[in-house]
Amino acid sequence: MSTTIDTPRSTEAPAKPDFAAIKQRQQAAWASGDYAVVGTTLQIVGEQLAEAIDLRAGERVLDVAAGNGNATLAAARRFASVTSTDYVPALLERGRLRAEAEALRVTFQPADAENLPFDAGTFDVVLSTFGVMFTPDHERAAAEMLRVVRPGGRIGLANWTPASFIGRLFKVLGGHVPPPAGARPPALWGTEEHVRALFGAGAAAVRCERRVFNFRYRSAAHWVQVFRDFYGPTHKAFAALPEAGREALQRDVLALLNELNTGGPNSLVVPSEYLEIVVVRK
Repeated sequence: MSTTIDTPRSTEAPAKPDFAAIKQRQQAAWASGDYAVVGTTLQIVGEQLAEAIDLRAGERVLDVAAGNGNATLAAARRFASVTSTDYVPALLERGRLRAEAEALRVTFQPADAENLPFDAGTFDVVLSTFGVMFTPDHERAAAEMLRVVRPGGRIGLANWTPASFIGRLFKVLGGHVPPPAGARPPALWGTEEHVRALFGAGAAAVRCERRVFNFRYRSAAHWVQVFRDFYGPTHKAFAALPEAGREALQRDVLALLNELNTGGPNSLVVPSEYLEIVVVRK
């Protein structure tokens, strides 16, 4: 006769991710290198987002996790009243220099996307291009954007999709340098289901459209050099590894680039899908 002994199941809830620690690590990554070198190549995304959201002259616009200001400049070029925010002051400074070069009037203010220092309903439009998607606490960041935009106002986002080149790149990076415990993939923000879950209760309408940005570089090796030197997450990943690990990471990234390259043997053109999102607040 056999006897089965039931093992008590744990009733403890899963430990809540340490969002503060995750954010600190992410902030250090984005402050490293010089994201502005890469960021300026993405300017067309900010311009397309300003058109998608039907931005009007005189509207009060907040750019969240603005980086060096692609959506900021797009809005200011359309004569909006723009406040540009990021938690890396050095990136705001790069945005300020760009605005000054075009004689555009913009207010630059350091701010955490999960704790925006503005009253409820302050803005007509909130924008973020490849920025807010990197916040650790997705629900809180979405709630903050809903809070600071007025009823009937719009939120416009551009987020890399999981299947995109950048989505796959982060999986490659995570295979060599594991992300912080509890961190959710940023590319979740590039799925319509997740976006609707984040904004659903506060949204009168959510519109999503898939678009493509083309990374254009001289070669795969050129792309790796630029991103290794200047793009915070890639810069940090290479720096965290010993020499053998760096070589292995480079091989994997080069393989991904060569797989996706549509530019032929003498150049690099890598399409990367992103989700363009327009949310209308209730």
